[in-house]
Amino acid sequence: MSRRIEIELTSSRPDGTWTWRAAGAREPKGVLDGTILPSGSKTGDVMKVDAEFDIDGIEILSVVQNRAKANKVETITLISDDRNFQPVTQQLARRDKRDGRDGRDGRSGDRRGDRRDRRPRGEGESTDRRPRGNGERPARPNDGERRERRPDRPRRPRFEAPPELPQRPRAKRLKSGSAHRKEVLATIPENQRPIAELALQGMQAVRQKLKTANEALAAEGKPTMPEQTVLQMAQDLLPKLRVADWLDRAEAAKRDLDQLDLRDLRSVVAAANDPVIERDEACRPLVADLRAGLVTRTETEHQNWLADITAAVEIGRVVRALKLAGQPPKAGAIFPEELGRKLAEVTAANLTPDAFPDRWIAVLEAVAFSPVRSLLTVSAPPTNVTPELTKTVERLASLLPSIAALFGVVAAGKGQAPKPLRPTKPKRIPPKPPTPTAQPSADTAPAPAVETPAAETPAVETPAAETAGVEAPAVETPAEGDTPA
Repeated sequence: MSRRIEIELTSSRPDGTWTWRAAGAREPKGVLDGTILPSGSKTGDVMKVDAEFDIDGIEILSVVQNRAKANKVETITLISDDRNFQPVTQQLARRDKRDGRDGRDGRSGDRRGDRRDRRPRGEGESTDRRPRGNGERPARPNDGERRERRPDRPRRPRFEAPPELPQRPRAKRLKSGSAHRKEVLATIPENQRPIAELALQGMQAVRQKLKTANEALAAEGKPTMPEQTVLQMAQDLLPKLRVADWLDRAEAAKRDLDQLDLRDLRSVVAAANDPVIERDEACRPLVADLRAGLVTRTETEHQNWLADITAAVEIGRVVRALKLAGQPPKAGAIFPEELGRKLAEVTAANLTPDAFPDRWIAVLEAVAFSPVRSLLTVSAPPTNVTPELTKTVERLASLLPSIAALFGVVAAGKGQAPKPLRPTKPKRIPPKPPTPTAQPSADTAPAPAVETPAAETPAVETPAAETAGVEAPAVETPAEGDTPA
């Protein structure tokens, strides 16, 4: 039985025969009669043939003609029209709200339709549709007679949030470079660079790393490094490295002097008190510029701090003003007496007997860590005292003894002072997948059910968010205001 294969013509013989081989391969190969080849065949042509395989070898029977590709492409002729083109538009009909939801003649739609079909009441008709004994309906009362109106329901207290206080742009954090440090490391021999990088972290880091390395070498039976020599090498490299590290930080601080965070600026100026840096001639101009810039920035931030507190008091954001008052930009700054008295009065006005308990919690958390807590005077506790409010008063009793006395809470003696609450996120426990239970067989008694207690989530001591008339509790950063929920 023949089958089709692809062959490649390799050469022609004088007797009219051709040698061939499988296309792209060395085997199989053979000889075929040249009369079955199309005219114009040449060495290297690849063609498809019918071949018969038997014991003596492969015999080529005929050449299969490939199908010619049709180049005919059918096209659609567009006939233009002289008439003006009229686009098709559609406009959906508006559905009446009184109709049924789906527009069908359902039960609810029939009811609404019946109600619309009723004729309007006249002046003589009554609203009472209960039939009388004689089938007539009662007459509608005259215009002069008015029905007794229902008493107005008491309105719930509504809290209007005070306007937002414009936020100042956040200060930039220090991002020091590494140009001076790389320059110093380039001058150190390559075998000493790891020690120099450790010396920047402190001599304790060098000792710990050296101890660990020597223990590993001793375990492998190799000679250990001399501890005293390595420590002396680190101490010799440390002064140059400290100067280079400080120069990288100081140049970055001077570049962002007007927007740099005061904490980072103070840390750079405080590091300049190192005797090694003071003796270096390249550091002295930078030290003078940074110290003068720190004085100017501190005074500017102090004025902005007082202005923000005053603005918060004027628009009614008491909690925000108290939090700002407890975070001065300069340590030991004296709070203005007049502003402190005004802030205390506004705070006392928020702690009234009819105020919400959540409002009391938010204000007490803020005033306990402000400089005006000793000026606060409250006449009476709230009418509604919740367990959360009592817990807050007990925690802050040592800072607000007069407030604690109103609740009958006695401040404890000397002990650890409370700290401001930090906003925390509750730990999220993923739900457990249901455990498949096997169906008990007829001759097997079912196992007794065991009640597994649910995992307890630790309670976070954080006052509730501000609801109607309640501002948010004190937070860490003064940029977050007491925004009502």
